[in-house]
Amino acid sequence: MNSVWQQVTLTTLPLREWRSVSYVYQWVVGSLSSWRQQSWLMRHGDAIAALLISLVFALSPFVPTDLIGWLLATSILMWLLLTVSDTDPRAGFTPIHLLVMTFWGIASIAAGLSPLKRLAFVGLGKLSLYLMFFILMARVLRSPKLRSFSITAFLLTALAVSTYGIQQAIFGADALATWVDPESPTAQSTRVYSYLGNPNLLAGYLMPAVWLSFSAIFVWKRWMPKFLAIVMFGMNTACLLLTQSRGAWIGLVVAALVLIVLLRYWWSAYLPRFLRVWAVPLLYGGFAAVLVLGVLFVEPFRFRVSSIFVGSRDSSNAFRLNVWRSVIDMIRDRPIFGFGPGDLVFKRIYPLYSAARFSALSAYSILLEIAVESGLIGLTAFLWLLLVTFNQGFLQLRRLRAIGDPDGFWLIGAITTMAGMMGHGIVDTVWYRPEVSVLWWLSVALVASFYVPHAEEKVVQTPEFAADS
Repeated sequence: MNSVWQQVTLTTLPLREWRSVSYVYQWVVGSLSSWRQQSWLMRHGDAIAALLISLVFALSPFVPTDLIGWLLATSILMWLLLTVSDTDPRAGFTPIHLLVMTFWGIASIAAGLSPLKRLAFVGLGKLSLYLMFFILMARVLRSPKLRSFSITAFLLTALAVSTYGIQQAIFGADALATWVDPESPTAQSTRVYSYLGNPNLLAGYLMPAVWLSFSAIFVWKRWMPKFLAIVMFGMNTACLLLTQSRGAWIGLVVAALVLIVLLRYWWSAYLPRFLRVWAVPLLYGGFAAVLVLGVLFVEPFRFRVSSIFVGSRDSSNAFRLNVWRSVIDMIRDRPIFGFGPGDLVFKRIYPLYSAARFSALSAYSILLEIAVESGLIGLTAFLWLLLVTFNQGFLQLRRLRAIGDPDGFWLIGAITTMAGMMGHGIVDTVWYRPEVSVLWWLSVALVASFYVPHAEEKVVQTPEFAADS
C-alpha cells in the first residue's frame, strides 16, 4: 500500500536519472555556463531574480494588472538566462514541477480545442506567466537568504495594505459596489478593501500574509524582527476579519485547523505524552469555543456567519447558487477539456447558460472554474498537483523537523496558506486575479524549494522523533 502511495504522489520518481538521459535537459540547461562565469551580472543572477520577485510583490497591490504582467514577463526572461547559464546540479524538476507542466499541457490542449481559440490562447498566455513565475520562485527560494528576503518584501507590502484597511474600518470608507445584501442587518457596516478595491480580493491577498507573518515569528532570529512579525500577524488577521469576506473566514478556519496539526507535529518531540495525545483535540475545542463566543457576543460577526446558512434567502448566496447551476450545465456540455482557459472565454460563453439577472465574470469556485476551463481532466490534474504538493510539504517538513531547521516554519506557513486559499477558493475565484495568483504560486514554490530527492534524504532521528513517527 505504501508503494502505491509513493507512486501516486511521485515520491520515488527518479528525476536525477531523467536529467542524466534527457537530451533536451542537457542541451538547454547550462549550455552557456561559461558565460555565467565571465559575467558579473549572471554570477549574481539569483539575487537579481529575487529582486524581480520582490518587486512583483511590492507593486502588485498598487499598480494596474498590465504592469504586473510585464513584470512577470521580465522575471521569466531572467529565468531563461539563469537556466541556460546554470552551473547548479540541483537545478531542475521536482515532482511538483512535473504536475505543473502536466496541468499546463492539459490547459494547452483545452485552448486548442476551444470554440473560442483566440481568446483561449490569451488565457493560456496569462496562465503561462504565472506558471513560469512559479518555476523562477522555486529555483530562487532554495537559498535561505533569498527566501527570507522575498517573503519579507511581501510581508512589508502586506503590512502597508492592512494598515490602510484598518484605517478604513476606523474612519469609514465608501463602498465601491453592493457587497452586502441590502436587506441584511449588516448592510450599513464598512467592509474594508484597502488598495485592492474589493473586500473579497483583499481577503484573498491577506490570507498568505497572515500565515507567513505567523511563520516569521519563529524564523526571524532577533527580537525586533520577531516583534515586527507579531505586529504583522495581528494587523493582517484583523484586516482580513474586517473585510467581512465569508469565504475568507471559511479559509481562515480551515487554515487554523491545519496549522494546529502541523504545530503539534513539529513540537511533538518536546511535548509530554498527555499533550501529544490531547493537544489537537484541546486546541480544536478552544478554537471552537472562541468561534461560538464570537457568534454570541459580536453582532456583525453573528449576522455574517448566520448568512452562510440561510441559502438563497441571502442575495449573495442566491447569486452564487445560480451561477454554480449554470456552470455545472457548461461542464456537462464539454466535460473532457472544457471551453478553454481564461476569463475572456468564460465571459463569452456563460451568458448562453445563465439564468436571467445573474451575469457573472467567473464561476465563483476555483474547482468549478478549472473544470469549465480545462474539463474534468484538467481538474483531475489540478487535484493531483495538490496531492503531490501537500505530500512533498509533509515529507520535507519531517526532514526539517529532524534536523531542527527553523526554516521549517516557512514550510508550515506555505502549507497552511494553501489550505486556507483552497478553503476560500471553494466559494470564490479571487486568486485568478494577479495580485492573489502570484501568492498562490509563491506558496507552491516555497514547498518545491525545499525539495530533496527521496534517495538523497538523510534523516537522522533522535529517539524522541523516532518514537513519534
